[in-house]
Amino acid sequence: MNNTLQIGLIQMACGDDPADNLTRAIAKIETAADRGAQIICLQELFKSRYFCQAIDTDRFGLAEAVDEDSGTVQRFRELAMELEAVLIVPLFEKRGTGIYHNAAVVIDADGRYLGKYRKMHIPDDPHYYEKYYFTPGDLGYKTFKTRYAEIGVLICWDQWFPEAARLTAMRGAEIIFYPTAIGHLISEKQSRDMAYCEAWKVVQRGHAVANACYVAVVNRVGFEADPGGEEGLEFWGQSFVTDPLGKVAASAAEDREAIVVCPVDLSFVERIRTDIAFPFRDRRVDSYREITELYLE
Repeated sequence: MNNTLQIGLIQMACGDDPADNLTRAIAKIETAADRGAQIICLQELFKSRYFCQAIDTDRFGLAEAVDEDSGTVQRFRELAMELEAVLIVPLFEKRGTGIYHNAAVVIDADGRYLGKYRKMHIPDDPHYYEKYYFTPGDLGYKTFKTRYAEIGVLICWDQWFPEAARLTAMRGAEIIFYPTAIGHLISEKQSRDMAYCEAWKVVQRGHAVANACYVAVVNRVGFEADPGGEEGLEFWGQSFVTDPLGKVAASAAEDREAIVVCPVDLSFVERIRTDIAFPFRDRRVDSYREITELYLE
């Protein structure tokens, strides 16, 4: 039996004004809903430019409380209820003094706050100084039972770790969403980073196959200068949806904003998980104990 719904991905370029970014994101969500999207996901840290390119204590001023009654969450709860759409909203969370998280909240189609996910894997590379800003997540890998589907949310750097996708799928996720902020250093755009972009696509398509689920990746787009004046990042966009066999069902361009609306058939997830046993039935959990070790001699 076909059990199809529409998901929406909002690929944006971000400016300096968080209020303007918020207003534009809401308008794009409304457009996606008008086009039939029932679950809509924004990109990582959508309210601001990607501030992690430099270490700057002033950037902590962008953080906010993230709970069911906080201002931004309440605004999206009202929007979700109005549109009857599930919303995935990534935010810079201020948990307490000195404790900040890279988080995403999930709001059901009736406006109910279902909870949040906190990014577990935190990078620390040139122009991605996230360890300075974010404490690793402590909520584990979660799924959210929404009106339309059971979904999981992971964030950006999490996308390189098969363990994160596997545990999210094992908890029942039919679709895994990856809000993301990734791109090229301008000096490397024509060399190493082009291959890196292809690897980025392949690994997430692999997660879809290995776990027999849909994967939806939402990236930002546009050039953002390094506040330190060294060079900057050109975010490569290319937000996409892949089905449980790794086939790309929809994708966006690398150089402009986009609203991707794509059908997904949840009965296909169930069929693949039943017909092809490797995601769950044939796992040899008795042989995996060493996976929790950091290093093997």
